[in-house]
Amino acid sequence: MSWSQDDFQHMRRAIELARRGRFSTRPNPAVGCVIVRDGRVVGEGFHPKAGEPHAEVFALRAAGELARGATAYVTLEPCSHYGRTPPCAEALIRAGVGRVVAAMVDPNPQVAGRGLSMLREAGIEVASGLLEGDALAINPGFIKRMSEGRPFIRIKLAASVDGRTALANGHSKWITGPQARQDVQRMRLAHGAIITGADSVLADDPAMNVRPEQLPASLTLPDTWSQPLRVVVDGRARLAPPLRLTAIESPVLLASTRAYGCDWPDWVESWQGPSRCDKLDLHALVAELAERQINTVMVEAGASLAGAFLSAGLWDELILYQAPKMMGSDGRGVVNLPELAEMTQVPEFQFKDVRRVGADLRLTLVRAES
Repeated sequence: MSWSQDDFQHMRRAIELARRGRFSTRPNPAVGCVIVRDGRVVGEGFHPKAGEPHAEVFALRAAGELARGATAYVTLEPCSHYGRTPPCAEALIRAGVGRVVAAMVDPNPQVAGRGLSMLREAGIEVASGLLEGDALAINPGFIKRMSEGRPFIRIKLAASVDGRTALANGHSKWITGPQARQDVQRMRLAHGAIITGADSVLADDPAMNVRPEQLPASLTLPDTWSQPLRVVVDGRARLAPPLRLTAIESPVLLASTRAYGCDWPDWVESWQGPSRCDKLDLHALVAELAERQINTVMVEAGASLAGAFLSAGLWDELILYQAPKMMGSDGRGVVNLPELAEMTQVPEFQFKDVRRVGADLRLTLVRAES
C-alpha cells in the first residue's frame, strides 16, 4: 500500500491525540481519530476513559454532516462489537464516511479484523498498517494481554554504577536524584498495577502510590486519571497494620498463599494463590491480574522478587536508573539470580533506549535477539 504525505500527516495527528488518553483509558486502549474531508480536518477525538465514547464518536460529533464522504484516520481498528458502548464501525457507516485508514488491526479476539470487514461490506474503502509501529507503542499492555493473555511487565531497578542498591547496613535513600524519582512517578501513572514485595514493605514502609505533586512539571494530569492497583507479594502473610501502603484509600491487593489473621480497610483485598517451590506462584499472580483486566505492570521491588520475575521469564522491559555513585563491594546487589556456572547461562539483554534523567542514566533493556 502506498501512502500520501497527507495520510502520514493525519495519522501522526491521530497518534498524538491517542497519547492524551494513555494515563486514563485502562483497561481500554488509548485511541485517536482524525476525520478529513477535501484536505481539511473536520473532526478530531480521542478516547478519554473506559465507559465513555470512543475516539471515532467524538470525531464524528465534531464533523457532523461533513463526515459524509470523508476519510477517517484511526490509530486502532474500529470496534465491531457491543461493549460498554456501541460499535464504532457502525457509527462510521451511519455517518457515511468514504474511507477508513487504521494504523493497526485490533488484537482483541472480539474484533480482530471484523471491524474492517464490516466497513468493507458497507462499501467503504479500507486500509490499514499506516504508522503501525507508532500505534503499537501506545498500547503495549493492551496488545500483550489480548494476544498473549498476560500484562506487559516492566521491572524497574535503581543502582549505583557498581551495581549496588543499598549499603551493607540497608541505607539506600537516595541512590538516584530528584529528576529520576519524578520520572518514576510518571511511570507509575502509566501502569495499571505496581508490584512490590513484603520485604520491601517491612523494610521501608512505602506508599507505592502516584503523588501528583511529584510528577514532572511538563506533564498535564488528565481529570480522569486513577491510581494503579498496588500489589504486594506476601507469600507467608507477614504483613499487618499499620502500613502507609494500606492507610491510603486506594486499591491494594495482598497476594499470599495463606489467609491473614488481621482485618484490613475496605479498599484492601487479600488474594490467596498457589505456591511454587514454597513461594507464591508468580505465573498465577500474573494470570490473576490479566483476569482483572490489568494491561501493564511495573515491578518495583527488591533484589529477590525482581530476580524471581526475571528467572520466571515474566518481563518485557527492564528499566534501570543508574546513579553516578559507588557504594562498594559490601553493598547490596541489584538482582538475585540462581547460581550460574557457565557463561551460556548468563541472561543477555539489548539496549532499547539510553538517556539522561537529571544526573542519572535511564537504561531500557529488552531480551537479546537470538
